[in-house]
Formats: sequence, structure tokens, C-alpha cells
Amino acid sequence: MVGKAPMSDLNTPEQPADLPQRLEEQFPELAALREAAGEIPIYLVGGAVRDLLLGRQRTDVDVVAEGDPAGIARALGGDVTEHERFSTAKAVVDGLEMDLARAREETYAAPGALPDVRPAGLQRDLARRDFTINAMALPLDGGDGLIDPHGGLADLRAGRLRVLHDRSFVDDPTRALRAARYAARFGFGLDPETERLLRATDLGTVSADRRRAELRRIAAEPAAAEAFRLLAAWGLVELRPGGVERAGEIAQLLAGPPWSEVAPREETVALAALGPAGAEEELARLQPKGPSEAVALASGHSAMELALARALGAEWLEEYVREWRSVVLQITGDDLIAAGVPEGPRVGAGLAEALRRKLDGEVSGREEELAAALEAARGEGPAT
Repeated sequence: MVGKAPMSDLNTPEQPADLPQRLEEQFPELAALREAAGEIPIYLVGGAVRDLLLGRQRTDVDVVAEGDPAGIARALGGDVTEHERFSTAKAVVDGLEMDLARAREETYAAPGALPDVRPAGLQRDLARRDFTINAMALPLDGGDGLIDPHGGLADLRAGRLRVLHDRSFVDDPTRALRAARYAARFGFGLDPETERLLRATDLGTVSADRRRAELRRIAAEPAAAEAFRLLAAWGLVELRPGGVERAGEIAQLLAGPPWSEVAPREETVALAALGPAGAEEELARLQPKGPSEAVALASGHSAMELALARALGAEWLEEYVREWRSVVLQITGDDLIAAGVPEGPRVGAGLAEALRRKLDGEVSGREEELAAALEAARGEGPAT
């Protein structure tokens, strides 16, 4: 596991004494939110409170209102996105993204179904959440400090993930995937009862789209490989051979240019961990004799396959990505047609041969490119 987040400021039974100061310093934009809310009680909730307690920075916040969230969002000004079904709204203030929701409770018509929601008080809203560490709130109107009805602060202090009720993973099985994400991110362990419930989770009751979305969120984490290892250890996913190692290698490869600009991180890390296998192993075994052969071998393969092959040791792909894939001709098909080559496949054959020679350093400059292309286009035998 990755190391636990520091808990030195959580070693007392009470909330950290400087919590209100932390709140003001980290989120000065909330002053505008208080003004927009007026007399409506509003609370910072969920991950924003958890991360504030852990001393982690955030660029977004979740806010619960005991009133109309859309009205508050509109009062803030700027672009507002509303979702009436779930009584939520999204607003941005000075770059801080705010997700506002009406305090609510949820019921599930069937395991894995999207919830039916209805307005409720803050206590019921906190009780519907996934883990105790995400079920805390801070009043934003100068109230009495941390609201922690389920022992989230104690679980933070202990480095423990604990669900709020025994149907948590039945109602929403994607919470099991989130457990791996949080456990890997924070280095937390599972409460024994939570682990028992988690291992019995049926991910098949949620749609494939929702599962993929959660797996992509896992893949976006710095500790993605550890999260996938946990999921496999809990019996929730089946990894491809060497999936944990491959996920770690590909995450490192995609951490910076040039590969970060080639393949999408989330999809590629998930593919590295879970599969299905593609052509990456075959590509990793190949040893092209020159740039043109390397370009020919790489063409037709997805960016994710290329990244996986590179992580498996295909060093030639480094030069392909950095240089060879961007080599282009100074001439076009119009130049060949103007020189008397009839429109058709011979134009393409001529350009392909000119590019091959340019890649391999056999020609340089427009005139040499054109000469090579015309030679190939006018050559004996059928064009291919």
C-alpha cells in the first residue's frame, strides 16, 4: 500500500482547532456563496471536508443547501448547469468549481439502479453517503463547527474506510470501486465488516457505462496500479497477466511528454490492468531495420497499443513518437499530377516511396522528394 496521509493534526478527539481558518484560507470564494445563499443553510460536505481535514488541496467543492441549489447557483452569476432530477446545480466562482445539491435522502428501486431522491435534512443527507470519511459537513454560515454523526473523523484518524450501512454496496455497487480508489489514494484499510460486505458486491447490477466510468476514475489516480491490485484481491475484477505491473509502468510512461500527448491516460492505464490484450506484445518483439519500417509497423495500431508496447520494451517506438511519425513531404499529389502522372493509385505509390526514402535519409528537400516520387510513380509494373 502507499503510505498513509499524515494524521498529526487529527490526534485529538475534537476537530482541529484551526479548521475554520483552513476553510477561509483555502476557499475564499465561499464568501460569495454565503451571500448568494442568503438565509438558506449551506454546508461544505463530503470529500471537500475530508481533504480539508487531511490538509489536501482541492480545486472543487461539494455544497449541500437546505433549499433551492439552482437559485443559489444563479445568484452567484456566470454559467450554471442544473440537473432537476437530482436537485443539483454546478457553478464556477473565480475558478473554483462548486457542485451544489439540495439536502436529500435516496431510495433504490433495485440493486444498482440510479436513486430516487427527495428533499430531506442534512442528517439524512449525510446518512446516504458512501463512507464515513465522506459523511461529514461544515456549516458555511458560522455554525457550530464539524458535523460528524457517523465517526468519520475517528476513521480518518485510524486510516479506515467504513460504510454507513449494510446495504451500501447493494444499493450502489460502484461504491466498491470507489473503495479501491480511496484505499489506494490515502493508504487506508477496510473496516472488517466493510470488507465482508465489499467482497460480496455484485458489480453486474450496474450498467457497463457506470462501471467503465468508475474504472476510468481509478485509472486517473497516481496510485492506480495499487487500486487495481486491491480490486483483484477483493475478487471484484480479473486482471490481465501482469496487470498491476503494466498499469504502473504505463502510468509512469504517460506522466509526461511525449507519451502524455499520444495516448489517453485513463483508458490506457485501465487497458494495461484489465485488457483485453491487443497487438502490444507483438509490437514489443519487433525490431524494425529503419525509420520507414518502424512507421509502417506502427501505422494502423491505436495510440494505446503503441504506449503499451513501449512500456513493454519497444524502444524503437520512442523515436517513432518523438520524430518519425511527424515526418511529412514537402510535395503533394498535385505536384505529381502537374508533372504528368495521371490521377489514380500511382500518385499514392509515388508519394509513399518518396516518404519512405525521406524517412531513411535517402532524399532531402523538395526537388529530391519530387524526383523520387516521379521515379516510383512512372516505374514498371502495376501500382499497389
